[in-house]
Amino acid sequence: MGGRRRVARPGRTVVRVIVASLAALGLLTGLGVVLAYENWNGNLEHPAVVGKNRPAKKTKALNILVMGTDTRACAGCGIDSEAGGGLSDTTILFHLSADRTFAYGISIPRDTAVMRPVCYRADGTEIPAATTYEKWNEAYKVGGPGCTRQQLEQLTGVHVDRFVVVDFGQFKDMVNALDGVEICVPQEIDDTTGNIHLKAGTREVDGTEALAYARVRYGISGGIDPYRTRRQQALIGAMIDKALTRGMLARPDRIVGFIDAATTQLQTDFKSVAQMAKVASSARGINADDIKFVTTPWTLDTDKVSGGVEWLPSVERLWPLVIEDRPLTKEFLAGSLSAGGSPSGESASGAPATGTPSGSASAPASGAPSPSGTPSGDEGLSPEERDKAGLCS
Repeated sequence: MGGRRRVARPGRTVVRVIVASLAALGLLTGLGVVLAYENWNGNLEHPAVVGKNRPAKKTKALNILVMGTDTRACAGCGIDSEAGGGLSDTTILFHLSADRTFAYGISIPRDTAVMRPVCYRADGTEIPAATTYEKWNEAYKVGGPGCTRQQLEQLTGVHVDRFVVVDFGQFKDMVNALDGVEICVPQEIDDTTGNIHLKAGTREVDGTEALAYARVRYGISGGIDPYRTRRQQALIGAMIDKALTRGMLARPDRIVGFIDAATTQLQTDFKSVAQMAKVASSARGINADDIKFVTTPWTLDTDKVSGGVEWLPSVERLWPLVIEDRPLTKEFLAGSLSAGGSPSGESASGAPATGTPSGSASAPASGAPSPSGTPSGDEGLSPEERDKAGLCS
C-alpha cells in the first residue's frame, strides 16, 4: 500500500542528512544558531583501536564507518527475544566526496560470508585470522570496532577515516527524543519467533516500535537479512525527515534531548562533537535526494556459512568507486534508496519510487544490481524490490 504524499522540501541539504545519519553529531544551523557542542563531548567514548597494513588514502574524500552493535545491555533492548552477542548488527560505510558534491552509504549485510583477516586488540596483540569463512559481524565480537575496520579495509582496499558505534538503547532514545518517527508497513507482521507484531499502514511510532521495525526478521521478506538492511536504510530516512524538516529546529528542548541521546556512551574516534560538525558543515551543497543508500550485491546461493549470504562478483566494481572517489554508477543506482525519500516509497517531491532497469530482472533471493551500463530510467529501488524488502511502494 502507498503512504501519504509529502510536500517537496528542496532546501534539505546533506548537512542535515549527515547529522541524522551520524546520530545528529553535526551542525544544526537551520535557525542560524550554533550549539555549544562541548556540552556533549563528555558523553563520547574513545575506544583504542589498532590497525596495521592499512590501505593508503588516495583522495581527500571522507569515509566514515558506522556500526550498530546488538548488545542487549539496555532497558527494552531485547526486543526480538534474541540473546545478542556483541556482534555488529549493522554496518554502513558513508562516503563523502572530496569536493563535497555527492555522498552515499554502502550497507554490508551482517550475514555476509568473509574470510576474516588478522586484526588487533586494543593493546596491540594479534587476533589470528579466521581459517574458515565466518559471517561479517563476527569480527566485531572478537575484536570490537578496530577488528571490523581492519576487516573492511583489508577485504575492500578502502581506507576508513573515522568510525562511530551506536547501540539499540541509543537508537530508541533518539526516536523518543524526536517524539516518534513515521514508518510504513505494507502488510501486518506477525513474527512469533522474535515476538514482534506490527500493524500494516503508515503511522508514527515510538522508539520501542521503531526498534521492532528495524529488528524484525521473520514474518516478512522470507526472513532474508539483507532485506532487513533495506528497511533500516528507509528508517534512517524517516528519522532525517522528522529530525530536521518538521519544526525540530524550532524546538530547542527536542534538539537537546536528541543530541544527548545520540552522544551518550557513543563510541567513536572523532575527537569531539565540534569535529563532526566541521565535517557536516563542509557538505552543505548536496541535496538530500542525491544521497543514496546501496547494499553490497549479494546472493543466498552459498555454502560458505550456514544461513548466510555471499557477495556477488559485481561487488568488485563497487569498491573502486569509493577508493577513487567516484559517484555511484547506473549499475548501483538502479538498486538504491534515496535519503530524501520516505518509508512510504516516495521521494522528497512526493513521486513514487521507481527504477527497474529496462531489460533487467532481479532474482528473489539476490541483491544483484543491473548489468553495468544498463539504462536505469528513474534511479532507485523498483516497486518489486521494495515489496520483497517489506517496504511500501
